[in-house]
Amino acid sequence: MGDVLIYADTIRSPELRHEVPVAVGDPFLYVERDGVRHIVISTHEIPIISPAGEYVFHPPEEFGIDELRRTARSYAEMANEITVRAVKGLGVERATVPASFPLLTADKLRAAGVELNPDHGFFTDRRRVKTGAELAGIRRAQAAAGAGMAAAASLLRRSSADHQGVLELDGRPLTVEELKAAISGEFMANGASADEFVVSHGAQAAIGHHLGHGKIRASETIVIDLWPRDSESGCFADMSRTFVVGEVPDEIAEWHRLSVEAHELALAAVRPGITGRSLYDLACEVFEREGHLTQRTKIAGETAQDGFLFALGHGVGLEVHELPILGILGHDELVAGDVLAIEPGVYRGGFGGLRVEDLVLVTDDGYENLTHFPYDLAP
Repeated sequence: MGDVLIYADTIRSPELRHEVPVAVGDPFLYVERDGVRHIVISTHEIPIISPAGEYVFHPPEEFGIDELRRTARSYAEMANEITVRAVKGLGVERATVPASFPLLTADKLRAAGVELNPDHGFFTDRRRVKTGAELAGIRRAQAAAGAGMAAAASLLRRSSADHQGVLELDGRPLTVEELKAAISGEFMANGASADEFVVSHGAQAAIGHHLGHGKIRASETIVIDLWPRDSESGCFADMSRTFVVGEVPDEIAEWHRLSVEAHELALAAVRPGITGRSLYDLACEVFEREGHLTQRTKIAGETAQDGFLFALGHGVGLEVHELPILGILGHDELVAGDVLAIEPGVYRGGFGGLRVEDLVLVTDDGYENLTHFPYDLAP
């Protein structure tokens, strides 16, 4: 195996968090050299990292940081010089790096004669099969998502329409903001968090990832798409449900029927060896049969708002969207250990949208559904 370099922190770098599965907020250097994993980091971080795996630690004093503290013009200059000295000192001449590797640091290393080869797929493939700790974190995050969804459904179930069709709860209009507060509270109670997530309704729900805002009306679709991150592992979950309070329009009922059919058809086909494109094609056939546009049938070069116009899903792990892709470009075969979000849906611009989404683990002989929440439109 060739040498590997990562310079990042483990909060924002999925590549590094996979190799060093603890939260470290400041960037540090990770080196794989001849199968040995080296970490260049200050001594006060070593007790945090050492229980997480087998590493050889190098405090920056080993590479002259005390001298650089007196002579460097800035912290960035000092950090880059320590990185260059460490990489050269460990004998690395060429290495694979993530696509997110810092450009200035890369320039300094290349100027010092180190060949760097950015390779997004190399690092993504490493993370396809989840570790036991990552899978446990995904399960916790998905439990948090389910708790958040249940909290939102409870508020919707208790609401009713006023004379203008606006949903009310306890004598006040029910808003997206109130639903989001309840969902966030459940995330926190279950050891997870999310910077943002989707609670969109009506015409907002026709816009893929519109985050949503404002008062909610009866008989419109309410799309809730949650992707909390487990605080311990840094891993994400992902799930969506669509609700309607009050009478369900026939068009929305038909969208729901088709989306659940496509979802169940694709889900039943999940197994190692099948491609993401094959699952996507199964879902497309359901929508195309009823005259809905898909990426397979839309006219090339023309934009469209109506139909099933997104991929069927994606991998989930240390990123909420990662390989494999379940879409037109989903050429990768599924492997046992993949975690997939499967999310068919239908949208009509200016009116609304609907999707259902489960998170599943690919097993040796099929799949395990990690999502336990009904698909019903009624909350």
